[in-house]
Amino acid sequence: MISGAGAVPAPTDVFIAQHLINGAWVSSASGQTFDRFSPANGQLVTQAALGGEAEVEAAIAAARTAFDDRRWSDTSGKERATFLLKVADLIDANRSRIALYETMESGKPIAQAEAEIEGAADIWRFAASLARTIHGDSHNTLGPDMLGVVLKEPIGVVSMITPWNFPFLIVSQKLPFALAAGCTAVIKPSELTSATTVILGQLLIEAGLPAGVVNIVLGYGDPVGTNLTNHPDVDMVSFTGSTAVGKAIVAATSKTLKKVSLELGGKNPQVIFPDADLDEAADAIVFGIYFNAGQCCNSGSRIIVHHDIAAVLIQKIVELSRKVPFGDPLNPSTKVGAIISSQHQAKIDGYVKDAVKAGATVAIGGAPLTIDGMSGEFYQPTVVANVTKNMAIASEEVFGPVLSVLTFTTFDEALEIANGGDYGLSAGVWSQDISTCLKFARRVQAGTVWTNTWMDGFAELPFGGAKESGLGRELGHHGMDEYLETKTVQMRIGKTRSRWV
Repeated sequence: MISGAGAVPAPTDVFIAQHLINGAWVSSASGQTFDRFSPANGQLVTQAALGGEAEVEAAIAAARTAFDDRRWSDTSGKERATFLLKVADLIDANRSRIALYETMESGKPIAQAEAEIEGAADIWRFAASLARTIHGDSHNTLGPDMLGVVLKEPIGVVSMITPWNFPFLIVSQKLPFALAAGCTAVIKPSELTSATTVILGQLLIEAGLPAGVVNIVLGYGDPVGTNLTNHPDVDMVSFTGSTAVGKAIVAATSKTLKKVSLELGGKNPQVIFPDADLDEAADAIVFGIYFNAGQCCNSGSRIIVHHDIAAVLIQKIVELSRKVPFGDPLNPSTKVGAIISSQHQAKIDGYVKDAVKAGATVAIGGAPLTIDGMSGEFYQPTVVANVTKNMAIASEEVFGPVLSVLTFTTFDEALEIANGGDYGLSAGVWSQDISTCLKFARRVQAGTVWTNTWMDGFAELPFGGAKESGLGRELGHHGMDEYLETKTVQMRIGKTRSRWV
């Protein structure tokens, strides 16, 4: 375990976060604020303005005006691309500061945070490349006097509601694509991790974004998120978070039929066949379950391993689990940091205890973890074996460093277990037989399938889920398509129209 020795210095000042509305930083009309304390050591990190209905109304009005007067959507693809590239450069220049506040608020390791900020800058650059490639179609085969044109236009005002586990990365999977498309936006970051979204707002202003194009409202899901979802002047809602909240958003937006894009939960399986490279698989499994302390929608939280190799693989995973550096998030050597809150820590522990009561066995871990010199929330690396399909830990999202192990004997049984839950975000398969990998990839119900690897990601490839893991896609050119509306224009170019009367 990693203590605080050798850690990056924590910030000495409290970060003061305000709303960004129509190009200005403002406090709440009520004067109220809320505090965020580090989940690793209890330090006060951020004091943020507590938004309400007044701030939401003002932000949406600013975004609506900015879209309707076309101050952004009338810019050329070249101008949008140039702006997005400038933001990417500013993100790189401020990487250490952004990563520090992300670590302080979320409890994730500083090295991981810096890598995520670097990845976010790359996404902004990729979105910039798309800004210059938006195009529709033309149809020149409709007759000698008719031309059909299909246009791609920005959908309008977008509400973006982002989660606490990857606050800067996930807003960067949404906002640059919306801006590339010509949309305006209102963003609500999680109340647990507001600081880095506010820093992004500062960089947008520094890069020269016109007032009102991007607005930020801080606060809780109710009333801020609720009003951003229900408001008639919002054309689209892009949400990342829990499946339960995603369903509520779909129900709420049905009143106005606004577009919804949802990236929700996952209970992602990895199926390990007997011919797999078990050393490679074990390393990837350990990474997949402990990355971000398992607080990740793509967490490889359950493995489905062939009965003949289960004992050997579990032993390899346990041995590697003992070597993973859990500890102080500000220490560059740490790979697994703090749990986001004491309430979430209790939820994780409850899943493990319930599984044991149901007959599962804990191969390692299974309890909160104490780190020398740290007063925050940490949980042990945990592997739960002898899990059966009917246990909650086999199908529900634990969102912690807890791996569930199930076994199978035939391909069809493995596929049935993998597809048996409500989620369909991602899946993995381990085999040296490419036919086995392709057969599984084509039949598993998931938005992303990894073969002989886990959780690689590229800005060029779309990301999203099937079933109750969401609607729509982020990243890739599909990520920008979400923010575009299709319009058909039919042009008569001659005077040969036959008269109806």
